[in-house]
Parts: sequence; structure tokens; C-alpha cells
Amino acid sequence: MKSIIHLSLALVLGSAILLPAQEAVNYAISPVPRDAGWMKRHESFNAISKQGESPLVFLGDSITQGWSGKGKASWEKHFAPLKAANFGIGGDRTEHVLWRLQNGNYDGLKPKLTVLMIGTNNTGHQGRPQVELKGAIYQSTAEQTAQGVSAIIKLLREKQPQMKILLLGIFPRGADAKDEKRKQNIATNNLIRKLADDQTVHYQDISDTFLQADGVLPKEIMPDLLHLNETGYEKWSQAILLKVTELMK
Repeated sequence: MKSIIHLSLALVLGSAILLPAQEAVNYAISPVPRDAGWMKRHESFNAISKQGESPLVFLGDSITQGWSGKGKASWEKHFAPLKAANFGIGGDRTEHVLWRLQNGNYDGLKPKLTVLMIGTNNTGHQGRPQVELKGAIYQSTAEQTAQGVSAIIKLLREKQPQMKILLLGIFPRGADAKDEKRKQNIATNNLIRKLADDQTVHYQDISDTFLQADGVLPKEIMPDLLHLNETGYEKWSQAILLKVTELMK
């Protein structure tokens, strides 16, 4: 009898060992909205979309939204004449942009080009409880963030098959190359660059535009080592303007 019990336990334990490990949730590909203020800005993009007049869209997070703040002068000089629309929302991660695209952003538009940069908040929000996730602690590896960027590009192509996409590498952050968030953004960039086909999706990494030769990120360009000031936005403009003009032809 004892031998039978031992055999049964061995089979149960063996089965448990053979069960595949449960995969962690990839928040980066799970569309989710945010708070009321966020929703108001999202709805303003839907209104712009319905007008159908913008041939160029910048899509992203606070760094993109900053074109209407610190970057306003550069925007008015370089991109307003191209009838560009700014679809940036501070704090957005890939999953928020996915939700926006599923809920009205671009509906009615027929742009020639979208300039997309997203993912630094997937990196930077790790370890924080998130209200929209019912207090769950947020995590997103470079691989998961890249999957989120890939999902955005797939959805953009489905919604706007005529449109080209200029995918920008996530900008550097942190004081120098030793910064862990900087390292993860670089790892993410190494993955998302592979999404380019140089026909519909084009990739451009302009990180060196902001960095010193030794890899230090100067506060004269990013005072908080994350967000650009007026000088930084002009550098961004100059770094992509030729490519933007080319892709909008």
C-alpha cells in the first residue's frame, strides 16, 4: 500500500514539475484608457481626426506632447506649415496608444505620414502601482515594450494602409550610459529597429543628436534628463526634417 502511495505522490509531483510556467502578463500589448483629463485630450484627437485635414501626425507621450510647450517655436517653424497634428499625451505607454487607436484616433484622417515615438514610460514606470491597472505593480521588459510598439505599427497599418510611418528610436534618458533606464531603452531600440521594412515603416535613431561624445546627456538639452527644452526640440526638428519631407512626397 505504501509503495502505491509513494508512486502516486511521485506522479503528482512529476506532473507539477512538467507543467509549463505561467507567463507574466504583458501590459504593453493590453489596451487600457486612463483618467478623465487623459480622456478629454484623447477625444480632442478624435475631433481632429474627424476633420480629416492633417497629412502629418506626431504620435507618442509627453516628449511628443511637448511640441506644444517647450517645442512650440520649432513646431511653428517646421511642422505647422506641413499641417501637422500633435497626438502626444504625457505619461502614455504603448498600451495607452493602442487603446486610443482602437477608440477613434485617426478615424477620418488619411495622413501621408506618422512620426511615432513611444516606450520610455514602459521603461520608466516599472515598479510603480498603476491606477488603471487597479493598483497592480507595473512591469515591462524591453522585449514586452517592443511587442507593444509592434502592435501599434500593425494597427496603424490596418487603419491607414496608405500611410508611411517614421518610427523613432526612444530617446536617451539618464545622466550617462550607466543609467539602467537608458540601457533598457537602448535594448528596446535594438528590437524595434527590426520592424522597419524601408517601404512603409522607416526607422531613425537620433540619440546621438542629444548626447555628448562620451555618452553624457547634457542638462542644457534635457534639464531633467528625460524631457527636451527649446534647444532640444530644435535639434529634434533638424534631425528628422529631411526624412519627414522625403516621406511625405
